[in-house]
Amino acid sequence: MLCAMTRAMTRVFHRTLGRTLPVAVSGSGVTLRDADGKAYIDASGGAAVSCLGHGHPDVVAAMHAQIDKLSYAHTSFFTTEVAEELADTLVAGAPDGIGQVYFVSGGSEAIEAALKMARQYFVEIGQPERRHFVARRQSYHGNTLGALAVGGNAWRRAQFAPLLIDVAHVSPCYEYRDRGPDETPEAYGRRLVTELAVEIERLGPRNVIAFVAETVVGATSGALTPAPGYFRGVRELCDRHGILLILDEVMCGMGRTGTLHACEQEGISPDLLTIAKGLGGGYQPIGALLVQQRIVDAFARGSGFFQHGHTYLGHAVACAAALAVQRVITRDRLLEACTRRGEDLRASLTQRFGAHPHVGDIRGRGLFMAIELVADRAAKTPFEAKLKLHARVKQEAMARGLMVYPMGGTIDGRLGDHVLLAPPYIVTTQEIGQIVDRLGEAVDASIAALAGGSH
Repeated sequence: MLCAMTRAMTRVFHRTLGRTLPVAVSGSGVTLRDADGKAYIDASGGAAVSCLGHGHPDVVAAMHAQIDKLSYAHTSFFTTEVAEELADTLVAGAPDGIGQVYFVSGGSEAIEAALKMARQYFVEIGQPERRHFVARRQSYHGNTLGALAVGGNAWRRAQFAPLLIDVAHVSPCYEYRDRGPDETPEAYGRRLVTELAVEIERLGPRNVIAFVAETVVGATSGALTPAPGYFRGVRELCDRHGILLILDEVMCGMGRTGTLHACEQEGISPDLLTIAKGLGGGYQPIGALLVQQRIVDAFARGSGFFQHGHTYLGHAVACAAALAVQRVITRDRLLEACTRRGEDLRASLTQRFGAHPHVGDIRGRGLFMAIELVADRAAKTPFEAKLKLHARVKQEAMARGLMVYPMGGTIDGRLGDHVLLAPPYIVTTQEIGQIVDRLGEAVDASIAALAGGSH
């Protein structure tokens, strides 16, 4: 039997070499256990994935039933009942105009499909001159080359820059640091839309394919919410120039912010919408691209096919898992629960960190919240990057039986630290209290260690 730490001679090429990791052996509800029996509260859902927690019996049963019936059929030969049913379910709950669903195996694949579909759409309608994408700095859209190119995570992009397509990047919607002292949130949002308009004019409106953005920014900057009216302005600008709007809700979507799709709260509908993590809840690898019907119709009138594909598109077991997850969310009214528990989480974070000298901002929506750590609260000065405070917080949290999702480079890819929280929708008020208590201890211990010079 394995001990709680991976073997020194592991044959797994782990993300970080030279580290030992606990061996996860079981999960139930919001808790994971390692091989030594230590329990961890999963306060980040892994990477905002485990929306129903671990070991949900309905999802497990649905997967077993599908395996007994049919595990896999290649989509160049067959469709499956479960894929069709999942697509019907997703379209029924989708933003206005969404007509069809393209299944993939994860978020990066969903973004790649969106980029290629957007480009092919303009070829289909006779506008092949469109070749540019515009996105935002301090965003994250995935690790495949196309997704990495539109992403604005400087650290992830740096060593692969020579391989990436040229993408224009504009400012993120980052009120805590970028809104002027005399600027209203609405005026700040309008300023950002104007910046985007200027960039589109520089590129030539007829040369731009799409604007790509996370509705609520996830890993790179930590639960950055859009300014009021910002996305309405973006939608109007895109419409004016015939540019597609691609919204990335891989992390923030599928109920995470309290509505099934985060863009519902912005009052807009995108042309292409990517989803993944909360779609299947981690029970199987699955993602999807939700597509406006007019785009589907353009393909149907033109070539009649999308020049793209992967082996495991619409995998039957993955679709069964996702369908079960979505049924549980609806049956158990977990969108409402996400909103209520999100209010509890915000209140607990505010009580614990609202006056903390090293927490500059508490932000987010629903069960998608973050705190930004600062060396000086009044001046908003970040900690030095070399201290790697975010990594220390993760270590201290794990020692206390808590999983959180910290990240460095919050401000510009180098400076800044934040901690992202994305607990399962089934989390209780009591568990939220435990999460915030343990996080408080981890933050304080990490900063105390730095102050003591042990870094």
